[in-house]
Amino acid sequence: MDKDPVADTTQQREAALVGLAQDLARELGLRPQAGRRAALDMALGRDWGFDSLSRAELLLRIERALAIHLPAQLLQRAETLRDVLAALERAASATPMAGAAAPRPIVLTEAEPAPADAPTLTDVLDWHTSEHGDRTHLVLTQGDGQDVSLSYRELAERSHAVARGLRQRGVETGERIAIMLPTGLDFFVAFFGTLYAGAVPTPIYPPARPSQFAEHLARQGGILRNAGAALLIAAPEAGSVAALLRLQVGSLRGVATVDALAAGAGALPGPAHPDAMALLQYTSGSTGDPKGVVLSHANVLANIRAMGEAMDAGPADRFVSWLPLYHDMGLIGAWLGSLYFAAPLVVMPPITFLVRPEQWLWAIHRHRATLSAAPNFAFELCLRRIADAAIVGLDLGSLRMVANGSEAVSAETLRRFTARFAPYGFRAEAMAPVYGLAENAVGLTFPPLGRAPVVDRVRRVALTAHGRAEPAAPGEADALELVACGRPLRGHEIRIVGPAGELGERQEGRLQFRGPSATGGYFANPGKTADLIEGGWLNSGDLAYVAGGDVFITGRSKDIIIRAGQHIYPEEIERAVGDVPGIRKGCVAVFGVRDPRAGTEHVVVAAETRETDTARLDTLRALAAEAAARLLDAPPEQLVLLPPRSIPKTSSGKLRRAATRALFEQGQLGRRPDSPARQVLRLLAAGLLPQARRAAAAVAALAYAGWWWLVLIGGAVVAWPGVLLLPRLAWRWALLRTLAKLVLWLMRIRLDVTGTWPAVPRPIFVTNHASYFDCVVLAAVLPGAPVFIAKNELAAQAIAGPFLRALETLFVDRSDPEGGVEDTRTALAAAAAGRALVFFPEGTFTRAPGLLPFRLGAFVIAAQQGLDVIPVALHGTRSVLRGGQWWPRHHGVAVRIGAAVAPDGRDFAAAIRLRDKVRAAILAGCGEPDAGPP
Repeated sequence: MDKDPVADTTQQREAALVGLAQDLARELGLRPQAGRRAALDMALGRDWGFDSLSRAELLLRIERALAIHLPAQLLQRAETLRDVLAALERAASATPMAGAAAPRPIVLTEAEPAPADAPTLTDVLDWHTSEHGDRTHLVLTQGDGQDVSLSYRELAERSHAVARGLRQRGVETGERIAIMLPTGLDFFVAFFGTLYAGAVPTPIYPPARPSQFAEHLARQGGILRNAGAALLIAAPEAGSVAALLRLQVGSLRGVATVDALAAGAGALPGPAHPDAMALLQYTSGSTGDPKGVVLSHANVLANIRAMGEAMDAGPADRFVSWLPLYHDMGLIGAWLGSLYFAAPLVVMPPITFLVRPEQWLWAIHRHRATLSAAPNFAFELCLRRIADAAIVGLDLGSLRMVANGSEAVSAETLRRFTARFAPYGFRAEAMAPVYGLAENAVGLTFPPLGRAPVVDRVRRVALTAHGRAEPAAPGEADALELVACGRPLRGHEIRIVGPAGELGERQEGRLQFRGPSATGGYFANPGKTADLIEGGWLNSGDLAYVAGGDVFITGRSKDIIIRAGQHIYPEEIERAVGDVPGIRKGCVAVFGVRDPRAGTEHVVVAAETRETDTARLDTLRALAAEAAARLLDAPPEQLVLLPPRSIPKTSSGKLRRAATRALFEQGQLGRRPDSPARQVLRLLAAGLLPQARRAAAAVAALAYAGWWWLVLIGGAVVAWPGVLLLPRLAWRWALLRTLAKLVLWLMRIRLDVTGTWPAVPRPIFVTNHASYFDCVVLAAVLPGAPVFIAKNELAAQAIAGPFLRALETLFVDRSDPEGGVEDTRTALAAAAAGRALVFFPEGTFTRAPGLLPFRLGAFVIAAQQGLDVIPVALHGTRSVLRGGQWWPRHHGVAVRIGAAVAPDGRDFAAAIRLRDKVRAAILAGCGEPDAGPP
């Protein structure tokens, strides 16, 4: 009998699928749990251990091995390899994937960003609708060229219909409406429909697969209860579990679809207040102890405006995004930001990107996108999964900025991505490592536009053991590479704090922030809110240092894991695994380890058990992996079973996850326990020594501050009478200069002076102002007997007034325009008499680093008198004594003496040109960002 060719083909495909899955599982270090099931019927997640990224990798390998094109949605629908086999049968005659396509950018009509005084998000949409309602706002693409667009007017009209449906169902102003929808037009309509109804949209992520609806909703019960959700807007599949869900969530009055709501006819409420809650954003993964970030309309719009300024966003831009809409980066950064600036947004489902990442790049190519964003793992995914043959003809030259954030940024990934895609038009200057967090809406720090990524190589031991980011020598093998995440957005501030307070440059500590985008706290969670806010500053939970005005993130002070942009909280998984019979309760540690190949973190579960039987251990491992998978949507990448007392704990019994991770990375976790004496010594070394080191650092900082003030006051006690009593100005300055140098030496402040004083007659010295300590440094280095220009308030002070008058200081009134004219005449007279003037053209200083705008007085005088201006750039004084605080820090100080700059005319325009040249020279030498006007 002849063989059936169809059966042969099916058997070959079955064998190919199982073989590809086994190969991938081995590569990932997974241990599939087959049990009694055949390989084809094993669950891809629970049994094989594949998460969303590894499922996408499996589909890619199947496509390549069998030369076939599978739908991206298969990643969601397929539960087993048998499901994939069925899809193969249906796709047998599928056409090959499309190659290069001609660019077809969205046709842009005239438009303007929303007004700067638009108070709410609904006002923003209303303004766009009235001004250019038919302009394309959204384009939804599946990556196959089948795009669906939505205009501002269409979004507003459909949202109004949903809002009326919500009001008809009894939704009141301020109530929370949970939105659990995949990327699609319904999500956008549901979000603004909720806002127009006066309620608060609360996005939660949808289930990865429709079959998981019941299980997924049960896991989201904690969020729904914490939010007090009145209604859940979801896909039709959620209706089958609505009754069960209402039993779990007392506040929930029902589950509805967008289509059902759009048929309502309720009356809409009046406009919202800018301080009203616009969004309740739950940090991804926070299901056990939910943390809902409360964001007002003012918070969100302040962040959008500041980010827009940083990226020069406008109506001529086009943004392409595959980011999930329940995540702040996709929701606010991509969508609402594009909405505000009237930039069309091309959005694709995350699954499309995960399965075929080249579709993201092709969407950028087709629409000539100027802006995009993604976590670091996405760039690594492009490097690993995109074949050269799939991007023939690709052009990424339209991109101005691609934000890389939401997880740790890898310097190696940046280099490799730029090198790989440079032949396709990608410029290094377009890559923008950023930093942000949901507690600040989304963005906090951005790099200057058009700057290639900055990588800081620091000495590993100095940073990890002592918290000092010391630059590594060229060629130093064990250096750490950290990527600059930019500078605070306009109007926002950051600081780095240690046990004794704020730290100086290149000192690692906890990153805190504040500004108009910062949340007021977590919804219905006063305990977590108290942990978040500290004296008006918010704790980011991250460790960082600042160098040259840039923020460098070094790690996390909290134990969350960030895998592919999603936050995972260890405590929930530890409890679930600890409930598995045979696992020791309270003896489970969950932590993340960096996977350079994937460009993100992997989850490791370490659990103690008394079991020793091999078969029982295998069963226990499978049960523990299944318990973790219920919270992770896939088993952890690694699960380690350990004998009792393997996981480090504090003396009070708390888990030490960081120490557990360190042992795991060293290959020491689970080794045979040492003797009790050795264990005591190891605990002392691992626990008490770091605490002793921190305590010693705090005591040293306190001692130094005391000594610093003692030296400064001692110098002042000698300087004040000496300056007042000496008969000649030159003698007074000689005393002051000697004392200033002595003070710096006794304070152990290293003074690094570069450049020489230009030999020009009657110079005008112009310097940046960063700290009160600037005057001590300038007194030590300025030549001759210069005349300082100081604010008039100092003349009236009992101690400073006589001292400054003895130095023939000129006082100016900054608040009186008429007095300012007279002050200028006085300064002109002094300059005409041959005196060297010293100006702080910023007029003031702030605690935050940055060169402020320059006033024109010094440059008008220089232009009118034809005098040379000598730029003097100070660096480090702000780290010694920061504005608004009196706790000095030990830090070196640098003085950069610039070349003399001569005016090119005598008129006002010449004074402006002179100011700009001098400011550029000081900006280049002071090592701080430009805090001038945009």
